[in-house]
Amino acid sequence: MSQLTLALHAVQAQLAEATRLSGREAGAVQLLAVSKTFPAAAVREVYAAGQRAFGENYVQELQAKAAELADLAITWHFIGPLQSNKTRIVAETAHWVHSIERLKIAERLSAQRPAHLPPLNVCVQVNVSGEESKSGCAPAEAPALLRAVAALPQLQLRGLMCIPEPTPDAATLAARFAVLRQLQAQMAAEGLVLDTLSMGMSSDMAAAVAAGSTMVRVGTAIFGARQYPA
Repeated sequence: MSQLTLALHAVQAQLAEATRLSGREAGAVQLLAVSKTFPAAAVREVYAAGQRAFGENYVQELQAKAAELADLAITWHFIGPLQSNKTRIVAETAHWVHSIERLKIAERLSAQRPAHLPPLNVCVQVNVSGEESKSGCAPAEAPALLRAVAALPQLQLRGLMCIPEPTPDAATLAARFAVLRQLQAQMAAEGLVLDTLSMGMSSDMAAAVAAGSTMVRVGTAIFGARQYPA
């Protein structure tokens, strides 16, 4: 069994245990394998081990890998910052976009989504830590953005995404994840049901699951340290 397969199985076991400890049903949290900077061959190997959902942070990588792996039934998630001049590629290639932070981006994705494809699943990214360097809308701005995105054709609003600032303090981390749960509840009270909370990565997966995550984005624990060119 390959190292990638062993790593995937280890993460699956950790996710299953975190789900059990949080008192939730088995399979309640989906695993998204984040393959940024790793070659298509690595994605193919992890796919062969049973993984079907893969996340990419860079538009060019998404486009190249989706083309090279077109023979596989992969569900592609775009999870990185998205510039308006690159929305067409994502609208034509991805099945999910997690990183909507401005209405303009959502409007372009909606307009550029090919009519023969099903609506693009999208999440609004919220900056739960207030970091100026982090993407995402402010929590106070999220409800208006969510309502606007929900009204766009060719998009299916699914939920919320966050990347909290790393912290060793469990209570602080839980509070940051709780921002998404609170927004989810607020929108449900208005009749806007969001079924997805995209939160948690390799380092904070268990905490995210305990906080109600429905999808964890795991790269390093599966593929290893990022491979950046020299």
